[in-house]
Amino acid sequence: MNPQPTLETPRLRLRPFMPADAPRLRELAGAREIADTTISIPHSYPEGLAERWIAQQAAEFAAGRTVAFAVQFKPDPALIGGIGLRDIDREHLQAELGMWIGVPWWGRGYALEATRALVDYGFGQLGLNRIHAHHLTRNPASGRVLTKAGFQREGLLRQRVRKWGVFEDVVLLALLRQDWDPEAGWNEAA
Repeated sequence: MNPQPTLETPRLRLRPFMPADAPRLRELAGAREIADTTISIPHSYPEGLAERWIAQQAAEFAAGRTVAFAVQFKPDPALIGGIGLRDIDREHLQAELGMWIGVPWWGRGYALEATRALVDYGFGQLGLNRIHAHHLTRNPASGRVLTKAGFQREGLLRQRVRKWGVFEDVVLLALLRQDWDPEAGWNEAA
């Protein structure tokens, strides 16, 4: 298996996570605002979890199950977010997209830019036919990012997850290869 690539957009670099990212990952992903609007990121972020998660990513990529990218600005190696495809299904050629951007960079189009690059990678390099994503109904900003990237709403999963003791509805969106416009995104594999 080839090593995980690095993807570039006009403003961002999506690269494999490195052990040195652990403190920043714990700080940014562990923010209450991130944990509150994502399905599986904890708050507070436990000590050692970032290190263990990063250590697993190379093996997950090598096994073809997951590809996780650290999001950074091109001139600065510091982590500003994360994005990836998980549960990559080679039989049915589909995967689930998940992403987050640190609170200081919300509302500036970075999530959309990274999402478009990852979609291009998923369809263009991994040969996927379908990429789906979920968001909590009370997090419409994630839904707007996905819709702008071409995803279509497929349904509402009532009380799909339990977040901090409360059952929450989740919106399911997906993008099919046949609806993908490779000219709309940015993906220059390095």
